[in-house]
Amino acid sequence: MKIVYMGTPDFAVPPLRALAEGGYEIAAVITQPDKPKGRGKTLMPTPVKEEAMKHGIPVYQPKKVRDPEFMDILKGIQPDVIVVAAFGQIISRELLELPKLGCINIHASLLPKYRGAAPIQQAVINGEKESGVTIMRMGTGIDTGDMISQVIVPLAEDETGGSLFDKLSLAGAELLVKTLPSIENGTAVYQKQPKESPTPYASMITKQMGCMDFTKGALELERLVRGLNPWPSAYTCLNGKNLKIWKSRASAFDQTDALPGTILQMDKSGIYVACSKGVLILEEVQLEGKKRMDADAFLRGYHLEAGTVLGV
Repeated sequence: MKIVYMGTPDFAVPPLRALAEGGYEIAAVITQPDKPKGRGKTLMPTPVKEEAMKHGIPVYQPKKVRDPEFMDILKGIQPDVIVVAAFGQIISRELLELPKLGCINIHASLLPKYRGAAPIQQAVINGEKESGVTIMRMGTGIDTGDMISQVIVPLAEDETGGSLFDKLSLAGAELLVKTLPSIENGTAVYQKQPKESPTPYASMITKQMGCMDFTKGALELERLVRGLNPWPSAYTCLNGKNLKIWKSRASAFDQTDALPGTILQMDKSGIYVACSKGVLILEEVQLEGKKRMDADAFLRGYHLEAGTVLGV
């Protein structure tokens, strides 16, 4: 079975590695163009490109995968199947119909839940007890194609977007190599999805989503902190400076007479902030221009008074 693999970020690396180490014929890897990074704006390869180069796999980096010139290259390769994992470009109908076994996608949710670009973070933010990976046959709709296989991954109580990202990436790699033989020999069962998802569309994460609104409950904000760790991170404003919140915990203590965002007290365990329901205890923070540190270390170097209101 001749495979073309399409992916870009870290999430797509373990599945590619699993295919290469499993002896599959990977005719080409398609990834996004190199991007400038750092002060010197040095062009840096994508994580998937780096992995492909380790295995000597030809790499293509078209600006638009649907361009006629690139489509001619793919037609010349004549792949049996195209595997897509967090590629980052819209796949045209012509490309979907090119391989005889279709295009399959490694999606980081238990479809039909969390269709969209950020299913991992949203699962944490929404307080899900489990997530998982779905291998699906791609169609023209966004994450609406027929499901082929799934694996469930439980969420830990302290799960972050980053830790779940790693878990699902590895789970997707394992599920892919288990699923491909059934696709090749024709025994795969394709299950249609319902038209409607039971959860809202998981839109792309933006930095603005991390702005903490203390008029919400402490439990909700604690999940936001975990879901947006490591990027873009939850944040608020302290005396005119950005304050990132890396770790927190919710307390059932209800401070009904304090303005949401008010710092109630401080101790070695954290900074206690009033919310509309409960109290959020900030355990690890990073003030603008400073290093990330636990609350105890932060309080030793920054004079903070009870009654200070965050976010203003």
